Amino acid sequence: MTPQEIVQKVTWKDLRYLNRKEVLIENNLTIPWFVLSLALAYNGYYLLALPFSAFFFLTGLRQVHNGFHNSLGTNKFLTWLSLYLNSILMMASIHAVKFNHIRHHKYCLAEEDYEGKSAGMSWYGAILYGPVHMFLIHKVTLQLGNARYRRNVMLELVSIALFAALVFYFQIAFLMYHIMIMVIGEFLMAFFAVWTVHHDTHDHPDFARTQRSGWKNKITFSMFYHLEHHLFPAVPTIKLPELAKRIDEVVPEMEKKQTF
Repeated sequence: MTPQEIVQKVTWKDLRYLNRKEVLIENNLTIPWFVLSLALAYNGYYLLALPFSAFFFLTGLRQVHNGFHNSLGTNKFLTWLSLYLNSILMMASIHAVKFNHIRHHKYCLAEEDYEGKSAGMSWYGAILYGPVHMFLIHKVTLQLGNARYRRNVMLELVSIALFAALVFYFQIAFLMYHIMIMVIGEFLMAFFAVWTVHHDTHDHPDFARTQRSGWKNKITFSMFYHLEHHLFPAVPTIKLPELAKRIDEVVPEMEKKQTF
């Protein structure tokens, strides 16, 4: 069955809409992890802060990724603000990531898909490629993006530079820790956000990998329902478990390659 046939047969359009509780969850999921990570780092407990920093980064990815697809349940300005503020907190221009992610859906694993380059590498190759991946994401947006994208990227990069300069000038230790962990997180994106969900799928790029294990999806905040996301990119992350059930009911025979 083709992706187009699956989209036609699965009932999914009702899943695009969030109720008030879901909007609050999707837009505030990062806050407890961010506060706890900084509180622990502020008191010098850097090792204890690490898992909370990792969960902040992961939930931040979930939030901005929903923003890319207009799935936060907020208006255009609040969605823009979410991407802008998370750019500073996550140490990368999120509008640059958005530009390449939208192209990734359009040209999945083709030559024009700069986000997906690491999918064809070995796992360790994807890890080593991480810094190049992030440089390319920004470079491509400044070269190919329209004027609005370029303005947003420059605004975010300047804001990031000012934030980092102030933190390191005044030697604010817990924020220095935060910046370094976020940079490491960004350098792992080529492996974590691309390779894990797309390696060995070049023959059928529309059918990405997925994760159907309950506990694994809980600790990764449902971010690895990637097969489902590529088939139905307008569905918010919080609705992907329900979408997966509906797909299984309609296409039980469909192969589902696991992420990990």
